[in-house]
Amino acid sequence: MALVLVLGAFMASLDSTIVNVGLQTLSVEFGASVTEVQWASTAYLLAVVAAAPTSGWLAERFGARRVWLAAVAVFLVGSLACALAWSTASLAVCRVLQGLGGGLLPPTGQALLARVAGKSRTGRVMSIVGVVPMLAPVLGPLAGGTLLEVADWSWLFLVNIPVGLVAMLLAAWLVPRVPAADQVSRFDLRGAMLLSPGLAAVLFGLTDIGSADRNTSIAVTALVVGAGLLAAFLAHALRAHRVPLVDPRLFRTPPVGAAVLALFVAAASVFGTMFLLPMYLQSGRGLSAWDAGLILAPQGVGAALGSLLVVKPLIDRVAPRTIVVTGFVLIIVATVPLTQLAGLSGEWLIATLLVRGLGASMIASPVMTIVYTAVDPEWLPRASSALSLVNYVGGAIGTAGLAVLLELRLTATGDVAASFSEAFWCVLGLCALALAGALRLPRTVPSR
Repeated sequence: MALVLVLGAFMASLDSTIVNVGLQTLSVEFGASVTEVQWASTAYLLAVVAAAPTSGWLAERFGARRVWLAAVAVFLVGSLACALAWSTASLAVCRVLQGLGGGLLPPTGQALLARVAGKSRTGRVMSIVGVVPMLAPVLGPLAGGTLLEVADWSWLFLVNIPVGLVAMLLAAWLVPRVPAADQVSRFDLRGAMLLSPGLAAVLFGLTDIGSADRNTSIAVTALVVGAGLLAAFLAHALRAHRVPLVDPRLFRTPPVGAAVLALFVAAASVFGTMFLLPMYLQSGRGLSAWDAGLILAPQGVGAALGSLLVVKPLIDRVAPRTIVVTGFVLIIVATVPLTQLAGLSGEWLIATLLVRGLGASMIASPVMTIVYTAVDPEWLPRASSALSLVNYVGGAIGTAGLAVLLELRLTATGDVAASFSEAFWCVLGLCALALAGALRLPRTVPSR
């Protein structure tokens, strides 16, 4: 059951990065600039962030299994529509539909798994789930490059259809029905109208402000509006009589706050790194997308090995904090060489990424185990929704922030290797901040 549900989450997570390597191909196909085609990625990300906060309420109202199957169906319809797109505008619209389904898949699947597994087996199933966010940004460029080598651009989206259909068939057979909650609060419509647009506006502003060929006043306006909407949501959620869409008080509950900080910064570091490295390998060293993907693959290998050989046997026996702290130490050690990219050979880069992937695999699973074992069963859908939202937003903010920094340094110095190295110093700082958050985690898994 875990593998089936992870298959859906992996499909959605992979699709957020697989298209990036095909942007140049899409710009040629549609006769548009890369900046215009970039909306294919931006639209998907904004839709995912808008959909994720609603997953908790939907799972409570209709049942997690039913919502998960519906999300796969929406994702597949969106994938087919993307493959049939005839312009950049139509592709962006179809990516929104695809993102609405993709944003529901990881949190709904995680909540369903945690509910069925129970406290005694949460650590083991989370060791499978936790590797998905780490593998997707690594394997996305490689998968996209491979598809474009043997097929046309439409297969960047059509590849999802057989995978999704298999996942739905297996889920109907293997995944048990989890009934909806007996009492479900009314949908927090006001919260949804504040939170989802607020997050989307902030992410749009951060993404857009790093583009040198755009009017930055639009990005700044989006940031101000988004920040205002998020502040209004926070005020609404703290005084709401009914359960808000995302309850900020959940983050103040030990050990959820420390876990969320560690997960947020880890996502920013991992996704930020996987944004920087492909760009450097292609622009700084002149590699093709395929060759860059091959060099990045060892990080995925390290993540898979860590999940299968390290996390799974240890997560139910060793203190989760010990595993998480060890993971961040490995990431920090492996990030230091990336601050010296100009003198880093290909062999050392591969070894560095292998260690980094191993460390990354030791973070998400224990963090989710801590949260899911501390939260009452009826709160699992809401907690899963919050964790997925933290992961999405952390990755997006980390990527956008590093893109802005890189653009500023490239404009100021023109030195590609030095600019990327400076960006990795910021990644190193993020890792140190995440380690500080991990040290606040409890020594043992809390009981319900």
